[in-house]
Amino acid sequence: MHPDDQTPAAPTPANGPSRRTFLKQTGGLLGVALAPPIASQAEAIAEKMAPASPILSGQTNVSLNINGQAKNLRLEPRTTLLDALRENLDLTGTKKGCDHGQCGACTVLVDGRRVNACLTLAVMAQGKQITTIEGLAKGDELHPMQEAFLKHDGFQCGYCTPGQIMSGVACVKEGHATTDDQAREWMSGNLCRCGAYPNILAAVREVAAQQAKG
Repeated sequence: MHPDDQTPAAPTPANGPSRRTFLKQTGGLLGVALAPPIASQAEAIAEKMAPASPILSGQTNVSLNINGQAKNLRLEPRTTLLDALRENLDLTGTKKGCDHGQCGACTVLVDGRRVNACLTLAVMAQGKQITTIEGLAKGDELHPMQEAFLKHDGFQCGYCTPGQIMSGVACVKEGHATTDDQAREWMSGNLCRCGAYPNILAAVREVAAQQAKG
C-alpha cells in the first residue's frame, strides 16, 4: 500500500460478519421460523376444502319418478338425466342436441320447473317428479300444448319440438306468455328459429289465452 493511500481497508472476518453474510443468516432464520406455521395453515385449508362426503364411483342404485312411475336403475353417478332417459329407459322423445345446455332440445320438467336434462345428473333428480314429453298426454288425450302445436303446424324438422312443447307448458304455467315478446323472451333458451317458429309462438300464445279465460 502506498503510504498516502487513505482508502479504508476491506472488512475481514476479524472485523465481524459482512452485510451479505448477515442477510443470508437472518433470511435462513426467518425461513425456519415461518415455514412450519404456513405449512400448517395450508394443511388446515386443504382439510376444510376437502369434500364432506366420500367420492362415489362405480354404479349405484338410483330411483327416479318419471311420468308418475318409479324407475329403479343402476347408474354411474356421472350419468346425466338425459342419458338415463334415452339410454336406460328408452324414452327417446327427449332429444339430445348440443349436450351443453345451450339448445333446449332436452328440456324436461322436474317438479314442474324447466331443466336441461343434459346438465342434470340423474342422482340429483331422485325424489322429484320428472315429466317428459311422453308423460304429457293422458292416454289418447293430448295435452293442450300438443294439440296447439298440431293445430298451428309448429313443426319443421321436428327435432326441437319436444323441448319447445315442454318449455311452452312451463312458460304458460309461469304466466310468462301473456304477450308475443314475453313468450319469445322466456322461451329463448329453446333454439329454433326456422320457418316453424312463428307457428310455435302462436301455439304457446293460444294455450296461454285459453288458460287465462279459465
